[in-house]
Amino acid sequence: MASAHPQETSHGIVLFAHGSRDPQWRAPIERIATLIQELSPKAQVRCAYLEMATPDLPSAVDELAQLGLRSLLVLPIFLGVGKHLRQDLPELIETLRRKHPQIVLQVAAAVGENEEVLRAIARSALKVPDPSDGLGAH
Repeated sequence: MASAHPQETSHGIVLFAHGSRDPQWRAPIERIATLIQELSPKAQVRCAYLEMATPDLPSAVDELAQLGLRSLLVLPIFLGVGKHLRQDLPELIETLRRKHPQIVLQVAAAVGENEEVLRAIARSALKVPDPSDGLGAH
């Protein structure tokens, strides 16, 4: 999800998710990246995964650092805050801050801690599925 002109922005966003061996699992994460690009065409957005998928967080941050970005926001795409966000992510962030001291590296709260996200999920649960979309009850 690279912008055509990276020099036009000094800020990047990394969508950080768990990862899965199933490539279809990545689709919603990549869709969020696409939506961000549509809302802000100059945004530098990357997806990164903790395990079982690539790129990993260090690779995504390295790529954005090579573009000369000075500020990065890591947005954890996790509904709950468990060991990965309490222990693994802070360790990764500390290592990345040492590797890239020129970058202000911030970590947002997990999306599952965002009231708007939770309300959107609740609203989605109240919608009657359209049987033609293939997402009905199994």
